[in-house]
Amino acid sequence: MVNYIGTERIRELVSKLGAARFMEALAGEIDADYRRWNEFDKAPRHASHSPVGVIELMPTSDGRLYSFKYVNGHPKNTADGLLTVTAFGVLADVANGYPLLLSEMTFLTALRTAAISALAARHLARANSRSMALIGNGAQSEFQAIAFHRMLEVRELRLYDTDRGATAKLKRNLEVLSLPDLQIRVCASTAEAVRGADIVTTVTADKRNALILTPEMIESGMHLNAVGGDCPGKTELHADILLRKDARIVVEFEPQARIEGEIQQLDASEQVTELTDVLRQKQPGRLDASEVSIFDSVGFALNDFSSLRYLHRMNQEFGGADVIDLIPVLGDPKDLFGGLVRGDLRAIHGGEPRAGEPQANRRRTGQPRHRQPRANEETLA
Repeated sequence: MVNYIGTERIRELVSKLGAARFMEALAGEIDADYRRWNEFDKAPRHASHSPVGVIELMPTSDGRLYSFKYVNGHPKNTADGLLTVTAFGVLADVANGYPLLLSEMTFLTALRTAAISALAARHLARANSRSMALIGNGAQSEFQAIAFHRMLEVRELRLYDTDRGATAKLKRNLEVLSLPDLQIRVCASTAEAVRGADIVTTVTADKRNALILTPEMIESGMHLNAVGGDCPGKTELHADILLRKDARIVVEFEPQARIEGEIQQLDASEQVTELTDVLRQKQPGRLDASEVSIFDSVGFALNDFSSLRYLHRMNQEFGGADVIDLIPVLGDPKDLFGGLVRGDLRAIHGGEPRAGEPQANRRRTGQPRHRQPRANEETLA
């Protein structure tokens, strides 16, 4: 049997700690794995693009455990009452190839995205950063707000979205949470929200080269947490921001970020830093208080590996785990067919009479009579 975590179970597990503590603990797991970077298989994710979205597979392994995530991104889904992003994932044992866990990852992806944003900001933003502009107030925005409030002690949030309903939703949800000492300000424009902010988080969904932030908005010392750009042709920052002489750009995995991140706008000769080098202190997060730091976050398979392993451990520690019969259990591992038919050799014929068997025996072998579908009844080709 394989452990299974659905949406109800992950709600239970997150509630054990609360979303803020869960993301902080998850950031610790991700941090630890990035510090052993060289143990992991690394490759850009496999993406299947369409005019309306993308479907991706994100695999990695440390030689002991293997994981993959299926995830989509379809910005126009919300117009049809559907989520922009959905995901599920698998954690497996490399020693035998057996899956250990099948899990929902729609909630988990939102949690880990905010966790690594805040983890990176701990090393890149100025130590006294307390205000954040949050541009894009959709499905990811609450997670970002909570993680930055918990992990960086952000105490002022400036909110802006072209969809006023999204901003109202975010403000309402944050007010219900009553996060200590948090001030929330709804702004009339991106420029108003960004002005004077220590940290700027962009988490918009449009599948295009957008200009959410333009050069005149950027002030010395800011930390930019660019989350929304995550596939070819989808960015949020004007290229001139990336080309500032005082800009320090940090990415999760450079080969993938060159394809999907903000840096897809740059020539390959432009230098960037990988997050692992910052966490392992091979490179500084920021040189001085005036530098503009940019975390070009597109999401990487290692983030999901850490998240699935952490969730699997929590699932076992707190008991009550569900299992699914995804893998056959056989007395003889070489007799796969016997495990399928369970000794009923008639299954070879699909219930049809064997050669020489009288037609009169058809009903006794379990073959149902055929009938015409009733009016309005769907039929399958």
